[in-house]
Amino acid sequence: MSRQLIVAGNWKMNTTIKEGEKLAKSIVKKAKANDPLVIMAAPFTHLQSIGGIVKGEKGIEVAAQNCSNELKGAYTGEISVGMLKSVGVKYVIIGHSERRQYFKEGNALLAKKTNTVLGSGMLPIFCCGEPLSVRKAGNHARHVSKQLREGLFHLTKKEFSKVVIAYEPIWAIGTGVTASPEQAQEMHDKIRKMIARKYGDKIASTTTILYGGSVKPANAKEIFSQPDVDGGLVGGASLSATDFSKIIKAR
Repeated sequence: MSRQLIVAGNWKMNTTIKEGEKLAKSIVKKAKANDPLVIMAAPFTHLQSIGGIVKGEKGIEVAAQNCSNELKGAYTGEISVGMLKSVGVKYVIIGHSERRQYFKEGNALLAKKTNTVLGSGMLPIFCCGEPLSVRKAGNHARHVSKQLREGLFHLTKKEFSKVVIAYEPIWAIGTGVTASPEQAQEMHDKIRKMIARKYGDKIASTTTILYGGSVKPANAKEIFSQPDVDGGLVGGASLSATDFSKIIKAR
C-alpha cells in the first residue's frame, strides 16, 4: 500500500469569509484528477461555506486548524469536534507550533485532542518540530521523539494508522528560511524509524509525513522529491491560489 500524498494549506488567521470563498473556488478550479490530496485548513468561521464549495469534489478536503479536547460544556470560545464534523470537516490540525508556542499547548493536552479527533471519526494532522535553539544544540531528533512519544505513541496500531504527521522545523516557519531538502529528508527518515520501532515497518512505511516550513513554488519540487517526504503543510503560500496550485503540482 502506497502512502497518501497530501498538500495541505494552513490559512491561519487570514482572509474574510468572502476572501476565503474566492480562494477556495480558485483552488478547486485549478485542481486536477492526478493531483495529491488537497486540504484547505480555513478559519473556523469559514468552514461551513468552504465545505459547501468542496462538497462532491474528489481529492479535496477541509480541515480545522485546532479543536477542543472536550466534547462539550462550559468552555467559552472553544470549538468541539462535534461542531466541526457537523459542517463537513474531515481533518484537524493538532499541535501546530504556533499553538504550542503562543498558547502553551503541551504534549499531554495534544494527546487528549488526538484522542478526541479520532474518537469523532475525523483524522488528525499531528505537528511536531524543533525550535532553532534545539536544532543548534543537535537535539532535534530527541525533541521530536519526545513529542511523538507523549502525543501519539499511546495510540493502538489501528488508531495510529489514521494519523498524518507534519514535521515543521519551527525556525523555518514564516521566516523565509527553509530546511534544505537534505535536512528535511534526514528528519522525515528519523521520524519514520521512530514509528517503525513503536508500530513496526508496515505502519511506518504507510504513514504520511508532511514537511512544513516556508514551502513555496520555488522549493517545493526539490523538497517533495525526497523519498520520505509525502507532501507539505503550507502556510503563507497557500493564501495565493496560483502559488498553492504550483506547489500542489510540484511533486
